[in-house]
Amino acid sequence: MWRSWWFAGLLVACALFVAAVQDDRRVGLVELIVFLALAVLASPLVFPRSLTAAQAQQRSARDGRPVVYWRPGCRYCLRLRRRLGRRAGQAYWVNIWRDPAGAAAVRAVTGGDETVPTVVAGGEAVVNPEPAWVLSRLAP
Repeated sequence: MWRSWWFAGLLVACALFVAAVQDDRRVGLVELIVFLALAVLASPLVFPRSLTAAQAQQRSARDGRPVVYWRPGCRYCLRLRRRLGRRAGQAYWVNIWRDPAGAAAVRAVTGGDETVPTVVAGGEAVVNPEPAWVLSRLAP
């Protein structure tokens, strides 16, 4: 789980350092806010609650909703999450850094790499899909 937060923690540390060494407090405050915003975006906080791969696969088999394999700090995962908007919660999200079975599922699809986002819907797996493809597989 520590890998999910290390990058966000590093950004917070940078923010505090940059703000502390600025001569102009206003510039320091703006830089602090920018770094903190980046830290939040790099953390798991902006994603729907993650499930284990087993839970996500069982639920997807029952209702047909897609399973999205992702990891914190991935700009493509963030892009997909942002483009899905409020409908992102309709998919099942698996953080591959927290679930070794999820990472193994991604490696099986990608030929040994942990390339995310990888989305599995209806037995079809797509690496870094277009958001429109995922939206078309979500319930209306």
